[in-house]
Amino acid sequence: MSRHRIGFWYRFTAVLAKPPLVVLFKRDWRGMEHIPADGGFITAVNHNSYLDPLSYAHYQYNTGRVPRFLAKAALFKGSFVGAVLRGTGQIPVYRESADAAAAFKAAVEAINKGECVAFYPEGTLTRDPDMWPMEGKTGAARVALLTRAPVVPVAQWGANEAMPPYAKENKLRLFPRKTLKVLAGPPVDLSAYYDKEPTADVLRAATDDIMAAITALLAELRGEPAPAEPYNPKKARAAARRKAQEDEK
Repeated sequence: MSRHRIGFWYRFTAVLAKPPLVVLFKRDWRGMEHIPADGGFITAVNHNSYLDPLSYAHYQYNTGRVPRFLAKAALFKGSFVGAVLRGTGQIPVYRESADAAAAFKAAVEAINKGECVAFYPEGTLTRDPDMWPMEGKTGAARVALLTRAPVVPVAQWGANEAMPPYAKENKLRLFPRKTLKVLAGPPVDLSAYYDKEPTADVLRAATDDIMAAITALLAELRGEPAPAEPYNPKKARAAARRKAQEDEK
């Protein structure tokens, strides 16, 4: 696989982050052959721990195709962290709708320049009680249909065992030594949507295809079947309210 220009800031960050990751964790990395050697592309990754961006970034850094993440704009304001994010070319995402659209525009521009843009389609840490991917948001699909770039699904598991999401105490659980598992799959075939108007239904269908591919990879990593339907937080909250109302009767 050809090596692309990585740049000072990415190499500097790798010098800081890779040694502790190598020492503290075992690795089970598969599917690197699916990361394109050339051209712009998208990776769509599940999110189950505050630690897993490091796990995934380590994996992809070693392919020679470094990702550009979409990250909360507030993170860019810090002195050191902000400098690293800016230096490595990450893309700030703002809450306001107009500025959010600018983030997607920046993602499209990066892909058209031959770069990789990494999306966490769930938009946040999974709320699924069993740690499966939730129903995805449509941003990755929107950018994919605009650029027609390959969308490589990536599943990861293990970082959540070292740093569980939403734990009462955010302490690293390093021992026994955990294995960071990352598996990339072949690009998701979205060609059926290319010539269609990007309506809400089309974007939802394309997003569901992307999330189904990620979930299938995660099932392979976990060695167990995935749920029949992805977790939907709004539906789960509504069901919990209905149950509470019924219990009060």
